[in-house]
Amino acid sequence: MKNDTAFDTLLNKNNISKNNIFSILTDVCQKKIEYSDLYFQKKIEESWFLEDRIVKEGNFNIDQGIGLRLIKNNSTFFSYSDEISVCSLNSITKDIVSCLNNKNQKNILKPFIKCNNALFYENKNPIYSLTNEKKIEILYMIDKIARNFDPRVKSVTAYLSSSYENILIASTDSIFTTDTRPLTYLSINVRVEEKGKIETGSMGGGRRSNYNFFLKDEITSGDSVVDFWTKEAVRIALVKLSSKETPSGTFPVVLGPGWPGILLHEAVGHGLEGDFNRSRTSIFNNKIGKKIASNICTVVDDGTVSLRRGSINIDDEGTPGQYNILIENGVLKSFMHDKLNARLMGLKKSTGNARRQSYAHIPMPRMTNTYMLPNLNTNPDDIIKSVKYGIYAKNFSGGEVDITSGEFVFSTSEAYLIKNGKILYPVKKTMLMGSGIHVMNNISMIGNDLCLDSGVGICVKNGQSIPVGVGQPTVKVDSLTVGGTK
Repeated sequence: MKNDTAFDTLLNKNNISKNNIFSILTDVCQKKIEYSDLYFQKKIEESWFLEDRIVKEGNFNIDQGIGLRLIKNNSTFFSYSDEISVCSLNSITKDIVSCLNNKNQKNILKPFIKCNNALFYENKNPIYSLTNEKKIEILYMIDKIARNFDPRVKSVTAYLSSSYENILIASTDSIFTTDTRPLTYLSINVRVEEKGKIETGSMGGGRRSNYNFFLKDEITSGDSVVDFWTKEAVRIALVKLSSKETPSGTFPVVLGPGWPGILLHEAVGHGLEGDFNRSRTSIFNNKIGKKIASNICTVVDDGTVSLRRGSINIDDEGTPGQYNILIENGVLKSFMHDKLNARLMGLKKSTGNARRQSYAHIPMPRMTNTYMLPNLNTNPDDIIKSVKYGIYAKNFSGGEVDITSGEFVFSTSEAYLIKNGKILYPVKKTMLMGSGIHVMNNISMIGNDLCLDSGVGICVKNGQSIPVGVGQPTVKVDSLTVGGTK
C-alpha cells in the first residue's frame, strides 16, 4: 500500500487495524445502503505573524478525527468524532446504524483494492523544513525589504503558515487509500503614505511544498520569491497612490493573466459543480453539449498540476486527481462530480472533484485548479493594442456572485485606462459587473501567456473552506459594465 507511514500514524498508533475498518463497513453494508465511507484525518498546522516590526504570534495546532458517511435511498447520514480510536469508531457507527430501521440484508463487502496514486506534490512535512529561527528571519526580512524599497512604506504585516495532513479513506466500493497533503502560505501587506494620502498593497501565495520555495529565485525577476512578492506588494500600493478617477460605462475590458481567473472560478466554475445542476439551481442546468461561451474558449479543472495549491493526489472519496475539460471551444462538455452526484445524474464515475474541509464535514463537488487554456498565436500586447478605449484589469481584490443567475460584481486591486491601444495610467476603485455567460460569450481574444495564480485561492461553499487554484491568459471581453468614480 502506498504511504505506509500515513497508515501507521492514523491507525496503528491508535490500535485500529485494517480488519476493524473492514468490519465496520461490512456492518453498515448489511443495511441495504448505496454507499458508505470512512475518512480518517490528522492535521498539523502552524502560523507566524509579524506586525509593527515585531513577530507577535506563533501558533501550533493538531486536529484529528474520523468521519463516517452513509448514503441510503439518496439520503446522506453522517457522524464524526474528534478522536481516532476503536471506541470512537464503534460509537459513530452505532449513531448512524441507529438511524436505519431496515433489517439486515445479505450484502457482501468486496475486499479492498490496493491503490497506487500518482503524486502531484511532495509528501514531506513542510513545518520541519526550516527551523523556527529561520521562519522568524523570513518575516523580519520582509519588513526590511519593504522599507528599504521605498521610504513611503509606513507599515508592514506578514503572515507565514504551513499545514500537513495525513488522510485515509476506506469505502464500500473497495477503496482503501492514504495520502499526505502539505501546504505552505505567505501573505504580505504594506501601507504607504504620501502627502497625507494612504494606500495599501498586498501580495502572497503558496503551494504544496515546503518553506524553501519562498527562498528560491522567482522565475522572471531573479529575486527570491520573498524579495519579489514583497516588492510587488509595495509596487501595487504605490500604483494606487498615483491612480486617477475611473470612467463609468460599458467598455471593452482586458483581464490580466493569473489571479483574474477568480472571475472565471466564481462566475462560471461554481455553476458547473454537479450538485448545483442536479438540484437545477445552476444557470448551466441542461446545457451539456450546448454553446455557452465564445468558440475560442476552453476551460478545464485540473487537479494534477504539480505542486499547485488546488492539486490533489486523490480527492476526498479516494478518486485520483484528474484533468477535466469543462468547456471546449465554447461548448459545455462536463460538470464536476463526486460519486453521489455522478450516480444520481446517470454517470458511470466521479470526476475526482469530491472535496471536504475536514473529517467533520461531508464531501461535495468542488473545484481544484480551474483555468482557461491559452491561444498560442496571440501576443498579450496585441490584445491591448486592439482596444480603442477601455480598462485593463490586472488584478482583483474581491467580489460577489449569484450562482443561480451568474450575475457578479468584482472590484479590482490594480487597473488601468487603455486609450488608442496604449495603457495610459492607473485608475482607482474600479468595479466590473455582468454575468458569467455574457462574459464568456463576449471574449474575442485570448493571449498566449497562461499562468495560474500565486497560490492564494480559498473557496468557501456551504460553510466549508478549501484551497483552490485559478488561472487564465490575458483575455479581452468586448463589452462589460464598468462602475467607476466619475
